[in-house]
Amino acid sequence: MRIKQIKALEILSSAGRPTVQATVITDTGIEGMASVPIGTSKGKYEAKMLYDGGTRYGGFGVRKAVANIEQHIAPRLIGKEVVRQREIDELLIEMDGTEDKRKLGCNAILAVSLAVARAGARSSGLPLYRYLGGPEANCLPIPAATVIAGGEHSPSPLDFEDYILVFRGFTTFSEALESLVNTYFCLGKLLHEKYEIVPNIPGGAYAPLTHNTEEAFEFMLGAIEKAGYSGKISLGLDVAGSDLYDEKNDCYKIKGQEMTADELAEYYINLIKNYPVVYLEDPFHQDDFEGFARLTSALPQIQIVGDDLFVTNPARIKQGIKKKACNAILLKINQIGTLSEARDAASLAKRHNYDITVSMRSSDTNDSFIADFALAIGARQMKAGSPVSGERNAKYNRLLEIERELGSEAKFPGIFS
Repeated sequence: MRIKQIKALEILSSAGRPTVQATVITDTGIEGMASVPIGTSKGKYEAKMLYDGGTRYGGFGVRKAVANIEQHIAPRLIGKEVVRQREIDELLIEMDGTEDKRKLGCNAILAVSLAVARAGARSSGLPLYRYLGGPEANCLPIPAATVIAGGEHSPSPLDFEDYILVFRGFTTFSEALESLVNTYFCLGKLLHEKYEIVPNIPGGAYAPLTHNTEEAFEFMLGAIEKAGYSGKISLGLDVAGSDLYDEKNDCYKIKGQEMTADELAEYYINLIKNYPVVYLEDPFHQDDFEGFARLTSALPQIQIVGDDLFVTNPARIKQGIKKKACNAILLKINQIGTLSEARDAASLAKRHNYDITVSMRSSDTNDSFIADFALAIGARQMKAGSPVSGERNAKYNRLLEIERELGSEAKFPGIFS
């Protein structure tokens, strides 16, 4: 089970942006293929993708990353045992030699790292979630789905980036997924009745012409009630605090007004008093560990989730643990760049009782790797968006397959169980 060949290809992501696909082939003919998602909203501490520049695809071609795989990475990995994941990932990190993987490109490194894992699983005759997580990998993640989109990358004037439904009141994953679909379409009907024309962002979330978070929440609660799931579905927010932060004046711009971090925290506390919010992601900017810590202390019953704050980086997670900032992490494998480092981030979080939400990216592919990965690391939730686009449904459908495969072994816990 040694690596015989590695191939790479420039393919398109869901948003029409090029990304990297890698295929690892063993000497027994086993193949493992993986592709790399792309984030639209990125933290400044994320691992760096390598792009070509120039005019192809507006400068976002990835032929350089593809060439790095075939000309530099492949020769070093041929002959390696495909099941030696950490050894291979450490070699990839050594070959790149930078802190943020800018030399070879995170897109090149990660495509190979994930393809190696797939080839290793198939060579071992195991499903990917069992290969990575062992016999205890049987707990399916709760869906956390963005259904309304605001912020910088949406035509909606809403300040915050993601308005999320969290499906904590169901006994099986398939029931939760069915409720997501039903609630999503009920929400669409309610929004169209009010606004007639309601844009959708790529990925399917609605972008209504409301400026008001409270009104967005009322629509979401109305959809939950109309679909017949009152009390079973909770609310969440991804604020994307860094996008709202004015560094020069050390304030946040919300609803056309300037707010200090303390004033913004008070706004969150009041919002949570009035609405069934259980999930709050990136409420402050990506360097404000102290602000996250104060809010975590003030709202111990809420998941305070670090995304741009942590960027799936064990070193930054350690800072958060030391300062008691957050009680949950958002885990995006391409923020850190290798599977082994992502697993280290998950292990560190779990040891310190931080919940984990595995997340896809806004410009993703049909690769369902994160569905298996969520089970492997015991993630509490998976954030995969509205159920109306192929790259998102690839993840949901993979979890349905796993649920059927596990049968009576499948578990589906509530968020705070």
